[in-house]
Amino acid sequence: QVHVAESGGGSVQAGGSLRLSCHFEAIFRIYCAGWFRQAPGQSREKVAVIDSDGSFKYADSVKGRFTLVHDYMAKILYLEMNDLKPEDTAMYYCSAELGRNCAYTVAGSAEAWGRGTQVTVSS
Repeated sequence: QVHVAESGGGSVQAGGSLRLSCHFEAIFRIYCAGWFRQAPGQSREKVAVIDSDGSFKYADSVKGRFTLVHDYMAKILYLEMNDLKPEDTAMYYCSAELGRNCAYTVAGSAEAWGRGTQVTVSS
């Protein structure tokens, strides 16, 4: 079983940066995890995930601006966000699953989700 908790959200101006943290509570090391976001009135979208082969996959809208950093030993997944834009405003959620098959995480249907952390970018 795994539990996750996000932190690091806040309010910044366009062009600014934030680093989100996702802390895992699990007996085993976490290989599958990712970040998702949901803006008011919109459906949840995938931002960045760790795939089954260990590669990091990013949404086209964040490529080149957002970076995943996975500290396996500390059981933390960071989302470093640079050059933030108003359209990045959303509640950001972390999700994770046990094992090395990340299909559920990639699909956005893993069992473990955090409560989210709000990111607000003003123009």
